[in-house]
Amino acid sequence: MPTLERLLAGPHEVAAVVSQPDRPRGRGRARQPSPVSRCALERGAPLLRPERVAEALPALADAAPDLGVVVAFGQFLPRSVRELPRRGYCINAHASLLPRWRGAAPIARAILAGDTRTGISVMRVEREMDAGPVALVRELAIGADETCGELTQRLADLAADAIAEALTEIAADTAVWREQDAARATLAPKLERDEARLDWREPARALALRVRALSPSPGAHGDWQGEPLRILRARAEPGATGREPGRVHAPGDGSLRIATGDGWLVPLVLQRAGGRPLDTAAFLRGRPIPDGARLGAGVSANLGPARDL
Repeated sequence: MPTLERLLAGPHEVAAVVSQPDRPRGRGRARQPSPVSRCALERGAPLLRPERVAEALPALADAAPDLGVVVAFGQFLPRSVRELPRRGYCINAHASLLPRWRGAAPIARAILAGDTRTGISVMRVEREMDAGPVALVRELAIGADETCGELTQRLADLAADAIAEALTEIAADTAVWREQDAARATLAPKLERDEARLDWREPARALALRVRALSPSPGAHGDWQGEPLRILRARAEPGATGREPGRVHAPGDGSLRIATGDGWLVPLVLQRAGGRPLDTAAFLRGRPIPDGARLGAGVSANLGPARDL
């Protein structure tokens, strides 16, 4: 969305906006436009909402674009679409420092791996996923406690700047395209449901990274009294615990520590299934967890969407 807003502000003309069709959203499940569609409608931009992007080919050909810009579209682009613009290609703002983290979940994978830096790579869209030559890279540091949701927003803003800069270079024929080193490529596949499970035998640092990488959605989780317990923010605390992994230390002051394979995991924001995210003290006031209780490893469950903090 920030990229579309930046493009609509000029100086380049937006010939057409292509977004997903309206989908059922919210509690009422009424069909609503995507944020991109809503932005285009509010600004009066030509909007196409095909079920499959190839269905929009005739309308795209009529729009006669010089270049295509793709951001988080979520569909494979056939060659007929990729090469339709007058310049013969589309560009994409990928949320990683390519060739690191090619794939659907580069932001979460970077956090899971403990990366301290990431960024935006503006590349040509080709058949092989995220493998096209790169014209522009913009980096930023990953905050020590930053969640996937927070980092996603910062990268979206950075992507808008990077796309705008790349378009200026392409229009002036000064863009320099550099092939990626395929030997250095790492993959960022879509997160699977099982990856949200917290295994208390892992070190606290690895568990804290998992919490950050899966917050706010789907939310990393353990199990308490047979129900999923989602942890949306946490920190790792080094040191011997003297307790088996999964045992909690709850001194009664509103804090909670969970013993792990190495150190304590200290939850800061908790959420039960169907409930609201709460800071740990508020959560424990309503659903106390006694000192010495043992949390189970995460179970495979549909927790529903995490609500905003």
